Order: sequence, then structure tokens, then C-alpha cells
Amino acid sequence: MTKVDKNLAEKIPTPLEMGDVYQRLIVDTMNSKEDYSDAIIRVYNNAICDVIDNYNCSAFYEPSYVIARAYQSGGF
Repeated sequence: MTKVDKNLAEKIPTPLEMGDVYQRLIVDTMNSKEDYSDAIIRVYNNAICDVIDNYNCSAFYEPSYVIARAYQSGGF
């Protein structure tokens, strides 16, 4: 997504910044019997990724516990 409203987001997050967001979400939502590869696939196949990747909303900028709670409840 490169069409970003400058009033809502001054810059597009870097790939490393996005990686940090997803890494925290994966770790925060893993269960004890799940390995990392399964957790990555589970998170990336969830509809919440479309919201996180939309930089015109505030989801990317939310604290990790808010993103994890939104993931577990089915959305923001």
C-alpha cells in the first residue's frame, strides 16, 4: 500500500518496523503446543493483517497488547 493519507500517517513504515509488529503479534498469540512456523502461517492468514497493513488507520501504531487483543477478539 503506497497511497497513504499524509494527515493520517506521515510516513510508510519500513519492512523492519512491520516485521517487528508481526513478530510481537505472533509471539503474543502463540500457544505452548504451537511452533513458530505454524504461528506465522496462522497470523498471516488472518484478516487482521489487512487492517494492520492499512497505514491510513491507526492499527499499525497501536501497542502490541492492543493488536494481540484485537486479533483474539476478531478485529479492532
